[in-house]
Amino acid sequence: MHLPTPDDPLDPEAQRAADKRRLASAAKGSVVFVLALVIVFGLQGLGDYRAFAVEPRVLAGLPGLFSAPLLHGSPEHLVANATALLLLGTLALAVYPRATLRALPLMWLGSGLGAWLLGDAGSFHLGASGVTHGLMFLVFVLGLLRRDRPSIAAGMIAFLFYGGMLLTVLPQEPGVSWQSHLGGAVGGIVAAFLLRRADPVPPRRRYSWEIEEEEAERLAQAERDTFEPGSPQDVPVLWKREPREDEERGVVLRFPPRER
Repeated sequence: MHLPTPDDPLDPEAQRAADKRRLASAAKGSVVFVLALVIVFGLQGLGDYRAFAVEPRVLAGLPGLFSAPLLHGSPEHLVANATALLLLGTLALAVYPRATLRALPLMWLGSGLGAWLLGDAGSFHLGASGVTHGLMFLVFVLGLLRRDRPSIAAGMIAFLFYGGMLLTVLPQEPGVSWQSHLGGAVGGIVAAFLLRRADPVPPRRRYSWEIEEEEAERLAQAERDTFEPGSPQDVPVLWKREPREDEERGVVLRFPPRER
């Protein structure tokens, strides 16, 4: 799949200002979400937070699909997920603001469903790591599908910092919920295919060498049109003889036989 890339923006200054505002909004959204996780982590000590986690294949564990990504088991767990959310969340919201917001429910619920369906009986799954995996796979797959410059750059940045998430969707360490990682990743991939056209392609900057190549190709084509004759079918008919009504057509002229 390849989306057509528009030409240069009509107002480059206004475009740069809009890009800065979008990046600032993306960073603010990621910071607000991380602050919410910090607040929830501070409130966890008031009671047994396992009641809000995902317990696999137990009906009482289904409400955890909505609350488990907000919970964390330790400060180290929270810091690891918060760092990934700040980078991947800002990257996704800056490049794909519409697709990211619409994909969040798929990644959120996919993380919980993966833990509920594949987790070990009697275990409890919590944390936003499934959402972070969903964001990484969303950005990476959208870069492969859209293939415009901002998408490719975002996919490369996400893979550079968190390419290891391609392996953490499989069993690695005991105590790490690879099931929620897998569920969030599947949600991100599905969202990438469904929402690949949700955000318009930004205007592309044209470089001087591209303009020079186009001008050289135009001149070469004009030179070929000048020296190469056109097709006979392209020659216009200047005059066409109309037959008369009394004119006989299809007359065979007979020649006398040759004397031997």
